[in-house]
Amino acid sequence: MIRKLVAVLGLGFTMSSQAAGGVDTEAFFAAKLTGLDGGAVAMEQFRGRPLIVNFWARWCAPCREEIPELIRLRDAQGEGGIEVVGVALESQVEGVREFATAQDMRYPVVLAAKQGIPLMKALGNAQGGVPFTVYIGRDGKAVGSKLGIVRADDLAAATQTLLK
Repeated sequence: MIRKLVAVLGLGFTMSSQAAGGVDTEAFFAAKLTGLDGGAVAMEQFRGRPLIVNFWARWCAPCREEIPELIRLRDAQGEGGIEVVGVALESQVEGVREFATAQDMRYPVVLAAKQGIPLMKALGNAQGGVPFTVYIGRDGKAVGSKLGIVRADDLAAATQTLLK
């Protein structure tokens, strides 16, 4: 019974053996996206840390639903732990900044208007749908991903993998 429960809970988190094929994390680290201040933000600055990269949009209801879980995870990690990076698939800096402030998103948020879909595809999301979350280890390699809403159980599984 316990094994079945663990198997069911783990369905949303695709582990590295399945996620690694066709995943180009170098495209993520090479990207320069737009920060909430309108300036360029080099994703290279996140290399070497365990990451949860979450692609989202304000118009996406499941994206909005998962934000509190991502905030809780980031708060629990503190400095030096897993970093959450929110990648908005939008081009309106002011609108995203206002939304991020209203949602109290206490993790880095960047915008990837035209780069968003190609970047998600490079990271293994062939459909280009959101929400889409990629888990990247300290070594810069993807260890898992999820297309669809991430829940606390998904993040707990990802955390165990990322902090090994």
